[in-house]
Formats: sequence, C-alpha cells, structure tokens
Amino acid sequence: MSLFSFFRISKPRAQKVPEGEQDVVYKRLRRRTFWGVTVVYTLYYICRGTLSVVKQPLIDGGVLTAGQLGIIGSAFLFVYAAGKFMNGFIADYCNIRRFMAAGIGVSALMNLLLGALGLLHGTLAVGSVTVMLLFVVLWGLNGWAQSMGSPPGTISLSRWFPLSRRGTMYSIFSATPQLGKALSMIMTGFVVAAAGWQWGFLAAAVAGVIGLVLSLVLISDTPESEGLPSVQELSGEEVRAMDKQPTRELQKWVFKHPGIWVIAISTAFLYITQQAVSDWGVLFLQKQKAFSLTEAAQVIGYAEIFGVVGNVAAGWMSDVLFRGNRVRPVLLAGVLAVLSLAGFLFLDGGFVWNIVYVSVFSFAFSMVFCIVAGLMALDFVPRKATGAALGIVGVFSYAASGLQSVASGFLIEGFSADGVYDFGPVSIFWLVACLLAFVLPVLGWKYLRR
Repeated sequence: MSLFSFFRISKPRAQKVPEGEQDVVYKRLRRRTFWGVTVVYTLYYICRGTLSVVKQPLIDGGVLTAGQLGIIGSAFLFVYAAGKFMNGFIADYCNIRRFMAAGIGVSALMNLLLGALGLLHGTLAVGSVTVMLLFVVLWGLNGWAQSMGSPPGTISLSRWFPLSRRGTMYSIFSATPQLGKALSMIMTGFVVAAAGWQWGFLAAAVAGVIGLVLSLVLISDTPESEGLPSVQELSGEEVRAMDKQPTRELQKWVFKHPGIWVIAISTAFLYITQQAVSDWGVLFLQKQKAFSLTEAAQVIGYAEIFGVVGNVAAGWMSDVLFRGNRVRPVLLAGVLAVLSLAGFLFLDGGFVWNIVYVSVFSFAFSMVFCIVAGLMALDFVPRKATGAALGIVGVFSYAASGLQSVASGFLIEGFSADGVYDFGPVSIFWLVACLLAFVLPVLGWKYLRR
C-alpha cells in the first residue's frame, strides 16, 4: 500500500446502514468523532507546549540562552506555517482519522527524543551550539507534525455537521488550544518543578501516545465510509451548486477570495499576541514580577481555562445574541482584550491580580480569535475547501508567530543586562499586535461580505 492510498479519503462502504437505523447511527458516530477530534487536538497542544514551560530551567542551567530559545521557537513556527499551508490543502483529500493519528504520533516521538537528549546531556559532552541545533531540528519536526492536527479536526466538522450547527460546534472545538495549553502549563509545570525539564518532554510524549490511540478508536472519516448517506442528505440540507464542483476548483476559488487574505493578515496579528503570552508569559512573570516557576505556570495555565469559556461563548454570542453579526462581538471583546493585556504587562499586582489580568484577557481574546480566525472565514468557504482556507490562514499566522518568537527573544535579550530584564519594548510590540488583530477585520468586514 502506497503512502497516498493509505492517507486518501475513505471510499463509501459497500454495506449500507438500513434506512430505519441511519439517524441513530449517524448521531452516534458524529458525536464520537466530534469528541474524538476535540480530545485528541487538546493532547496535540500538550505535545507542543513543553518548550514554553521549560525555558527558565534551560536558561538557568546554562543549556540555552533566551535568544537561542527564540530561534528554536521560530523554527517550530516557520515549519508549522509551511506545514499548515500544505497540510490544509492535502487534508481536504485525506482520511482524517489516519492523518490526525499520524501527526500526534510523530509529535510524541519528538518529545520523547528531546527528553532523552536532556537525560543524556550531562554524559554526551556536547556544546551549547550543538544542543541548540538538535533542539531546532527536533522541535522543527514537531512543528510539521503539529500542523497535521487542526485541518482534519476542522474538516471533520464539515463532513459530519450541517451548516446550521457548524458555528456552535466550531466554537467548542476551537477551545481545545486553550484547554491543551492549560493542561500543558499545569501538568508540565508540576512535572518540571518536581523532576527537571527533561521529564516535561517525556510527560508530553505519554500524552501524545494516548492521543494516537484515541484517534484510531474514536474518529470516523466520513458518513459515507460508515455506510451512511452524505451529511446533506442526513440533515436535509440543500446542496449548493458550488458544493458540487471538484475540490480542486473550490480550492482555487478560496485562494482568489480577498476575504481570506484579510482574515489571514488579521489572524497573523492574533497569533503574534497569543504566542507571545503563551511562550513568554511564564518567563515574564518570573523575571518581571519575581514569581516562582510553579506560580507563573499556574497563572498562565489557569488563565487558559477562561480562554475555553471565551471560545465556547463566541459562537453562541455571535449567532444568537448578535444574530449573526460578527463585527460587534469582535469590537467589544477586542477592546477588553487590549485593556486587560495592558494591565498584565504594565501594572503591578500579586498572584491573584495577575490571574485576573490574564484571565480577562484570555476570555476576551479567545472570543476575537474564534470569530476572526474561524467563523468569519467559514461564513463564505465551501464545505469541500475548508482545509484550503485553513492552510492560507495558517501560513500567515505561524509565519508571523515565528517572527514574533525571534523578535521577542532578541528584544528581551537586547534590553536586559546583568541579569536584570527589561520587558518594556517587547510589551509594546505585543500590545500593538493585539490592537491590529481586531481592528483590521472590523474595518473591512462589510466590504468583504458584499
């Protein structure tokens, strides 16, 4: 069996489900697939959040510098950006069950190798540059594996849910990054504090293996592959003329749509802000506000839980409270996100106040993120080209995240001396990105919708 035939979308099953049983079987498989991709994508984020937690131990141990960590982080993000673009287009043709399982399996392997490298570091007698290059290669490969998670997860919503429910289900699925980051910060933070940074990578590898098993057990590719009719037939949804076109033609249409490019640029600023807080928040609290590793990881980790609430609330608020208006919730939540981020970066406060700052930011920012990076794009993207839209948005998003990682690392290192860190310049950089993230789609949405 070739690699192409192994990963290609499943053919319709010859043995059909009896008509009287179709509704029950469809809802059971749909529910199982949805929670399968949701839980597995949460575990994806545990496998990618390790580096954010172990930065301080790596710096204190003399293993790597802040600038080197910025390069390593950017390697992940640049590879992820390229992978997100390519895998988005590829995933439209793929078996989402196998595709998602392969990604988290490779990600678990990369974490395992980095943990083993850490355990052997003291006996290998290798220099800092060699260690950095090994981290760049392995963490970069992890970036490619991670880019195989979001496309099949989102495509599963298109394959299994009617348009009338896709917004609500997407808002729940899109909360997985915050939940995964929270689990990563809290779980990995405790493991690293108790046993060392090497064991943080090994714990993430275990989470990845669990995700691999769950992918194969819970996720189904398409209704047709399970002996069911298409989702349009099952839900009574009208099949649009556009949906009958070949996938390749629909992908070309998406590529030419100006709305996708505006969303892509806006999402790039969203990712700069999101990655800044996730990647550097723990270090910021340790150096700027003298928090311990455990306290700092808890502040960032617990705050991510409010991001989950923000994501779930975004779909309901935009669909029900604002009756499909995407601009009003983005504007309100965007202003709140900027104000709360400014409080976190520039105001003093102890453990509780910093949880408040980052929790409010995470809630508001996640609403903006869900609507701009997800629902706005899905409003005009054909069902069979969902992955292509994600690919275009993803390449902008993570290329910007990679630039953020390098820029933030050198801004922090360049304005620090004798162990005293100055986060002022990098804080302004993060705050401006947060502002642009919601201003651009608000100003251009009416034009793009027309």
